Amino acid sequence: MTTQAREFPVVADDGHVWSLLAHIPERPRASLLWLPALGVAAKHYLPFAEALAARGIAVFLHEWRGNGSSNLRADREHDWGYRELLLRDLPASEATVARTLTHVRHLIGGHSLGGQLACCRLGLVPDIAQGLWLVASGAPYWRAFPAPRRYLLPLAYRFLPWLARLRGVLPGRMVGFGGNEARGVIRDWARSGLTGRYAGKGIDTDLEAAMSRLQLPVRALVLADDWLGPESSLRFLLSKLPLSRADIDALDAGQLGTAADHFSWMKRPEAVAAALTNRFS
Repeated sequence: MTTQAREFPVVADDGHVWSLLAHIPERPRASLLWLPALGVAAKHYLPFAEALAARGIAVFLHEWRGNGSSNLRADREHDWGYRELLLRDLPASEATVARTLTHVRHLIGGHSLGGQLACCRLGLVPDIAQGLWLVASGAPYWRAFPAPRRYLLPLAYRFLPWLARLRGVLPGRMVGFGGNEARGVIRDWARSGLTGRYAGKGIDTDLEAAMSRLQLPVRALVLADDWLGPESSLRFLLSKLPLSRADIDALDAGQLGTAADHFSWMKRPEAVAAALTNRFS
């Protein structure tokens, strides 16, 4: 089944504008709002969306503020953090999905940081979705990573926010992590890496307590050679959802047909799409 990519213009309540990309099959059995990794534009997930659409899942690709089709770019004058991503932008994408497809089961999920923020968003508004899908995602908490790399992470979590404050924006392409990222996003991300707890400047809700009350099915995939999202990191993230039932599978290079690292699956997504849907009814 071949589907054509569609674009839906979306506007947040503060005027931020972006395009929600989608692959929608003729008779979708569910919708999935997919949240990208840090610094990755939504268009790079189009092969993944097409692979899922071929299996009956309508996929809507959210665009993070400052990336891809977003009309904003982070700099000294333009900054934001988890508050804007969770409370301004995601509600607008969710509303577009809800208007476009009614009477279907709604899912939310994401890759890397996208999976983390999908968990946080569900904690804030549990009824936006009836299932959670995660790929190569996990909490950045340094203690959740295997040695010896874990001992270097606290240094990164202190250095990167400092660099972002100094430059006005994190020069991600220069340091090899993310894109040009808003210093507020890096501040909130680094806090969770150091403390193991999710919070955002300006978010009054206790995200940890909110996630602990979630009850929904979770489908999670870990990639065998992904040092950015090892299984220990994923399990730490899922420990924040103790009432939710999680099915976890690991995929290796042989199953994927490509390297089993953090990003290679995006160009060869068929095995990931099959694994996510093989227990979905």
